[in-house]
Amino acid sequence: MTPVKLMLSIFLPLVLLQGCSSDTKKPCGDKPGERLDEAKCVGRDANSLRGADEDYYADMDYGVSKQPQLLVERLSPFIPGITEQQALQAFARGRNNWIVWTAGNDALWDKLSRDSVGNLDLLKTISNHPSLKYNRDKRWQVLGVVNEPCYVKGEGPRDDRYGLWLDKRDPSCAADPFENETKYPGVKIGARGKNLPVGSYYGYGTGIVGLRLFPNPEFDEHAQKKWDAKRYYEDPAYYNDSKLVKPYRVGMSCGFCHVGPNPTNPPANPEHPAWSNLNSNPGAQYFWVDRIFMWNQDPSSFPYQLFHTSKPGALDTSFVSTDYINNPRTMNAVYNLKARIELASNLGKEKLAGGGLNNRQFNEVPGVPPDSPLAQFYKKPDTVFTPRVLKDGADSVGALGALNRVFINIGLYSEEWTTHFRPLIGGKPITPFRIDVARKNSSYWNANEAQTPDLALFFLASATPDYLKNAPGGAAHLSEPAAVLERGKEVFADTCARCHSSKLPEKAWTFFPDHGCVNDGYLKCWNNYWTWSKTPEFKTAMRAIVKDEKFLTDNFLSTELRVPVTLTETNACSPLATNALGGNIWDNFSSESYKQLPAVGSVLVQNPYSGEPWEYAMPAGGRGYTRPASLVSVWSTAPLLLNNRLGQFHWKGGVEDRMASFDNAIGMLLWPENRTGDFQVMTRSGKTHMGTVDVTSETSYLRVSSGYLPTFLQNLEGLLSRLLPWLFGEDGIQLGPIPQGTPVSLLSNIDLEKRDQVLDLLLKIKHDLKQLPPGASDEEARKVFAGLVKPLLQVSKCPDFVVDKGHYFGTSFLKEEAPLSDADKRALIALLKTF
Repeated sequence: MTPVKLMLSIFLPLVLLQGCSSDTKKPCGDKPGERLDEAKCVGRDANSLRGADEDYYADMDYGVSKQPQLLVERLSPFIPGITEQQALQAFARGRNNWIVWTAGNDALWDKLSRDSVGNLDLLKTISNHPSLKYNRDKRWQVLGVVNEPCYVKGEGPRDDRYGLWLDKRDPSCAADPFENETKYPGVKIGARGKNLPVGSYYGYGTGIVGLRLFPNPEFDEHAQKKWDAKRYYEDPAYYNDSKLVKPYRVGMSCGFCHVGPNPTNPPANPEHPAWSNLNSNPGAQYFWVDRIFMWNQDPSSFPYQLFHTSKPGALDTSFVSTDYINNPRTMNAVYNLKARIELASNLGKEKLAGGGLNNRQFNEVPGVPPDSPLAQFYKKPDTVFTPRVLKDGADSVGALGALNRVFINIGLYSEEWTTHFRPLIGGKPITPFRIDVARKNSSYWNANEAQTPDLALFFLASATPDYLKNAPGGAAHLSEPAAVLERGKEVFADTCARCHSSKLPEKAWTFFPDHGCVNDGYLKCWNNYWTWSKTPEFKTAMRAIVKDEKFLTDNFLSTELRVPVTLTETNACSPLATNALGGNIWDNFSSESYKQLPAVGSVLVQNPYSGEPWEYAMPAGGRGYTRPASLVSVWSTAPLLLNNRLGQFHWKGGVEDRMASFDNAIGMLLWPENRTGDFQVMTRSGKTHMGTVDVTSETSYLRVSSGYLPTFLQNLEGLLSRLLPWLFGEDGIQLGPIPQGTPVSLLSNIDLEKRDQVLDLLLKIKHDLKQLPPGASDEEARKVFAGLVKPLLQVSKCPDFVVDKGHYFGTSFLKEEAPLSDADKRALIALLKTF
């Protein structure tokens, strides 16, 4: 995805961008492959950044850590002989890694506040200043982030935080143990330890779960003299300045995007949860990306329009290391990890090569005995058995490698990571982030790599299903007669289980020889399996499995097989992602097997204006497949589809709201004729239904304030605004107008790797926009854009614009199978509520 500054790379020569923002300091080491992170730079090693083992979050996750014997019971199959103390310490370290460890990524988020030309500023996201559109009182409703217990709203500027309006620790609570600078001494670098305290390497609490506050090493005495907190909140001429140095940087943990309300024990007031109301694993279903990552929401800004295509709970994880595809996806819930790992032993075999061989495996972890099942998931020299975590099944190098990649993606060792691409914008060749370089030059990487095994153990012990029957008022939604549920089991076995059960008939494994058939002819293996899944033989065997009383026990409710998007007919942008291809940014985190997957064929796409259909050939080499979502606790996870676009969104997070969303979403899934929108979607069956193409809600522009322009342009702004009035606005560059109703992805999905075509298009767009009179109307702008649609489609990296189509199984929209009756659909829904 190309948020924030994509349009600059379209409308302006790239040379113009070189000075738009820059780091305020030179890192240790100037060249890619030689840069040290801040810890390594000052001589700190990984042992000085050990994971905390305080069980501070004991009330979370159903209070499982208060039951040491239960932890032993759940972990001993993987770590034979583990003691209660060992289990508790490993569990606590893993949970702390997930919720409070930021691995030095505050450096990245400070950099992105400049690279985004001021759009993203987490220091404002955590604030309570009256000029902002949100504060602690409405954070959950407006932003969808979790207010951390034991904090209260800051009603004014804090003297101990340089005048920032931040939350305060509730005096009735004990101190935050992770702020202990003596036990967890922060990295003393730059201004830290001089005019600023060093702090803890866990930072200070912000009042938001998953965001931590760190003293900014660049806030030296000179910056301190220039700092004005009042102007920072109120004066655009002051805060829209790439040279502004703020007193703090904000770091982000994984928990920011994954901790959410406990579905079966939700808070009475979602703005004021207790720790017992929160779970670590559901995924942030209520997280508004456009509001969080754009502190000043302005619908007339094209970056806002782009971020707004991410509906609550969906985020494009490639928005920093852009792949030129607008591709928001749900934030993964983590359930039944034990079953998921066991499934990997049946269908998860992958071959590693090149940098992928550098991923750490469980058999290399101290404390994991050779006879542990965990040690069996890697066979020297190049074979791994692994879950596939990303929607496209790309991170296929082992569970630990998948976890480590997540931390890089939110800023671990960003000093090196961001040298391999141009953050947010793109436009320069992408090269792989190398694990061997990280091990050599990053203490944070090595510290994180030491902690992720405990993170895996934490999820093995805690990520249990959330059952509707245990939720307050849940029984009222589970009143269907036994006969209906029995029929639901038969329907599920016949129609859904082939993708959504990790328990399958024994014969199923034979269609994927060598534990997955990923090294030779996978598509043929899949097609043979799919054909067999329609036979009475499969259905009879599967019905017996589903009707077994232990069917849900240790069932991940997914096969994790890679399903061709030609079959699902869902939006193709996710399986078109390129970050994990050979030579791309995540090259070291995808298997050789993934990189050699065959092409799936062509998908049906449509012109976003006329609706005219055409066939788009999906490329090979890993693209074209989607991993089936797990249906564990599916009652609590609507809206549905891989991008949360099917069904109504209800923000409170209580049981009734979750069920209202589920009922609405499942109705649209199983009755596509009930889907809404203003675009007529064509399907392979020949039938049509209504759907959605994301378009700009009003006239929008791309704006770059003067303070983010290169110095030479700032000096010439007055002259240039007279010579180029179509380019310069009241304060800096303003490009547009982009008329209301423009398909957002028509602009965001431009493949900048097609350099010659894009250059020609750039010149055409610049020429056509220049002809527009000042204050041009939408109608005038639409006439310009009408002539651009065809060339824009020709350079689109994903020309699939309908976001809520596909998954027609069990309906009349799937041509190859008879549809379910309405009664059978209702029986299936009744069963799904019990998952």
